[in-house]
Amino acid sequence: MQKILGYMRKAIQNYGLISDGDRILVGVSGGKDSLVLLEGLVLLRRFIGIDYEVVAITLDMGFKDKKMDFSPIAERCEKMGVEYRVIPTQIGEIVFDVRKEPSPCSLCARMRRGALHDAANELGCNKVALGHNYDDAVETFVMNLFTEGRIGCFAPSTYLSHKNVTVIRPLVLAPEKEIRRAARKNELPVVKSACPADGHTNRQKTKDFLADMERNDHGFKDRLFGAMCRANVDGWGGINWTPPTKKD
Repeated sequence: MQKILGYMRKAIQNYGLISDGDRILVGVSGGKDSLVLLEGLVLLRRFIGIDYEVVAITLDMGFKDKKMDFSPIAERCEKMGVEYRVIPTQIGEIVFDVRKEPSPCSLCARMRRGALHDAANELGCNKVALGHNYDDAVETFVMNLFTEGRIGCFAPSTYLSHKNVTVIRPLVLAPEKEIRRAARKNELPVVKSACPADGHTNRQKTKDFLADMERNDHGFKDRLFGAMCRANVDGWGGINWTPPTKKD
């Protein structure tokens, strides 16, 4: 986890993600990213010099005939001394059975975000931490560019005034391969997703495209990310970003 903690500490400092007194709700889906995020936030409290609390929740998506067992996550949280709850929802049923969405990811994501924000308010949390990583950021930038024809990405930190909660992404500087390695080495209790669309999304196609480009042109993803930071797209330049000076 040492590398992951380094990436997280840098992100927290670069983007001002966590402050003294924060009560942070970690959305734990059961995947490697959210589990590494939770583990990292708990470990960082010991030496980062910021006084904050961590609470973890899992949204049970309510997929019919596809029950997911989150008890290993509950056991892990108990060992770490982290408050953990599983919140039942009907999101899976609404998206796939009622609405029968041909492209379910967008609606599902909106409903999950809403449920997380509501849970944060109920549990007295002022921040919600999500497990988006470095690769997710680059993929989102590319998807917005080629699918929607716009330059943009999710932000490292976003304040939602209507919910009075701030969404933070402490893993955004950590490459997916490092997260995968950390999850394996630390034997984190990854729970296989029961989502019918898993592995068949536009994001997966973008991931495959970027992997091909990276194989043929090493550093391709890093250059894209660098462009996002230099242009300060959606705050990716960091809290100390200044506009580049024009050369004569």
